Amino acid sequence: MIETPVRTKTERGPVQCALLALLAEEPRHGYELHDRFEAALGGHWELNTGQIYSSLERLARDGLVVEEGIEKGGGPDKRLWALTAPGRAELQTWLRSAVPREYRLRDEFQLKLMLAVVTHAERPQQVIQAQRRELFRELHTLTTQRNAADPARELARIVLLDSAIMHTEAELRWLEMVETRLDDIREQPLLRPPPRPRGRPKKRDA
Repeated sequence: MIETPVRTKTERGPVQCALLALLAEEPRHGYELHDRFEAALGGHWELNTGQIYSSLERLARDGLVVEEGIEKGGGPDKRLWALTAPGRAELQTWLRSAVPREYRLRDEFQLKLMLAVVTHAERPQQVIQAQRRELFRELHTLTTQRNAADPARELARIVLLDSAIMHTEAELRWLEMVETRLDDIREQPLLRPPPRPRGRPKKRDA
């Protein structure tokens, strides 16, 4: 395997790391990486070839992959890419690290609900009901897609849909909890903004 000096490690997106994983099997050219990527993800993550080639150039610049040769055929010549030892090490680090979950601590629904409570511009129950209807609509769509998927050919897609269904069901249960605690939320005193000094700020000495 050809080795090149690895540059300073940079934070990489999931597509770049996925290409490292696909090249860990064997050297591949761009179109083959594209087809292999979409096949591995069950077709639910579409990837354009331009993104693959730009990612490969970035990985090569950082010494994680290297061009190994040219594959000749009936069409245009295809550049074969291979994984380097630093690329394999970074791949292993990525595969063994957890994916941080994004919790919505700045959530638009929460903003709507609290403004309804504070300003009385709308009944909070109406805000909750509108959100509940949307979640039930999403749940119906996801469940329909899940039931239509073929377990013999689309198991990866089914696993992903199961995750989305469970998250949606959990959010519906959370809405029920919020609804039961609306009175407690109303009774809590509002946070007071800190007092601001009146007048113009004093000029500083030169």
